[in-house]
Amino acid sequence: MVGTGSIRRFGARYGRGVKLRFGVIEAEQRRYHDCPYCRTRRVKRVAVGIWQCRKCGNRFTGKAYTLGSAAKRTPTVMAEPEAEAKKAPEAA
Repeated sequence: MVGTGSIRRFGARYGRGVKLRFGVIEAEQRRYHDCPYCRTRRVKRVAVGIWQCRKCGNRFTGKAYTLGSAAKRTPTVMAEPEAEAKKAPEAA
């Protein structure tokens, strides 16, 4: 299994799909993350849900395998509800 990284340790066990999904999660868990305090990419996982910055030394909590949420996107506003309400009485 060339190029599979840390999942080579499983050998022929558990199936290809399971191992590839596990490899993606494990690679994300073990990489350096951005520190929310000093904004450097020096945060490593200490234990499940506990993360520590190697530069500033702050310890904080996060998710089990990743530091933050990928769904932290700002919602886009489609239209102003007040503007639509103002247009309706004018047409009537």
